[in-house]
Amino acid sequence: MSFVSFASLTQSLAARQFGPGRKTVLDVRIRLLTKVGDLPKLDTNAQYSCKCTPRVRNMVEDLQYDLLAEVASLYYELDLSQSEIGERLGLSRVKVYRLLKKAKEARVVQITINWPMERDSGLEGELSKAFSLDKAMVLKSSPQDFGPNGEGMGLRRLGQMAARHLATTLQDGMTLAVCLGRSSYEVIDAFRPLTQARVNVAQAMGSIPSLIPDLDSAALARQLASKLGGQILLLSSPLFVNSPEAAELLRSQPAIERTLQAARNANIALVGIGGTSSNTSHYVDAELMTADQLRQLETEGAAGDIGGQFIRESGELHPCAINKCIIGLTLDELRRIPNTIAVAAGTAKVKAILGALRSGVLNALCTDQQTAAELVRLGRAETSPSAALRA
Repeated sequence: MSFVSFASLTQSLAARQFGPGRKTVLDVRIRLLTKVGDLPKLDTNAQYSCKCTPRVRNMVEDLQYDLLAEVASLYYELDLSQSEIGERLGLSRVKVYRLLKKAKEARVVQITINWPMERDSGLEGELSKAFSLDKAMVLKSSPQDFGPNGEGMGLRRLGQMAARHLATTLQDGMTLAVCLGRSSYEVIDAFRPLTQARVNVAQAMGSIPSLIPDLDSAALARQLASKLGGQILLLSSPLFVNSPEAAELLRSQPAIERTLQAARNANIALVGIGGTSSNTSHYVDAELMTADQLRQLETEGAAGDIGGQFIRESGELHPCAINKCIIGLTLDELRRIPNTIAVAAGTAKVKAILGALRSGVLNALCTDQQTAAELVRLGRAETSPSAALRA
């Protein structure tokens, strides 16, 4: 037995048949009507018990979602006040306010703020030259825009900058490989296609548990594919398995191999760069490794990871068992993708970003002024081997 409010079903939901009723609870069978005049005079603030089949219950949920969308459209697109919306739909202003709030929570409404994208062209040139990048995007920012781990409002602005670059780069028939991470999420969330080009999306890393579902590579691939209108190729596999032998067995499965092959052949890849701080590690959050294990990797010389592969500050693959247990593209396979883009910032990630730049994987980097200046300073200390590694 589920309880619904008739006010929340809009004017298209009505009672068709009433059984023998009591004063406070009526047995109701509901159907979708096309005429507003079919609505009976009911107390819209009352709650009625519905003996609903799954099909009817789904219809109720769809109509509730439609109501959220209708109220949001009237408010955000037509600029009606909450009182005007209430008068039009027969709802109180308080009810309209609650529906608008719920529309945000249910992501019926997603608000994107297009911040002014002021860039530091001087640092972009220095960064490109130091690390043989095809494209460097450096956001003019203040330290307050980012936390030490490169997150906060500044990361959202970097995501918007990278999304615009990605939109101008994608062409019809291309394949885009996607890796998990907070930065990838911000890029995909801000992405708006500029043309009707159909672009395929391939998941380049296995999935993580549902502890951080929004950042999972499968969720990101679905979200991006819905915007690009192309085919989606999902990797039906966890990110980590218990042994290299188990990883090899999984990679050999036809469905998994098919997706990995599509990712290997991608025209563009969107990758994440992770540091070795347990406070911000998605692998620790997802309970794929412990904070002690991550600290041990750092002690052994790991600077962070790119696309799930742990690397050293020199850009070389860090020799560890974890890299052999990952279901996803290898470092060499990432190097062969013609155009690989990363978004990363923050003082705590400088070593990881430096390693990613020296690995030869990246063609484009989107970062902030403070991080870029530090990377350039470190890059001047020695000649970057990135061009040689990519060759």
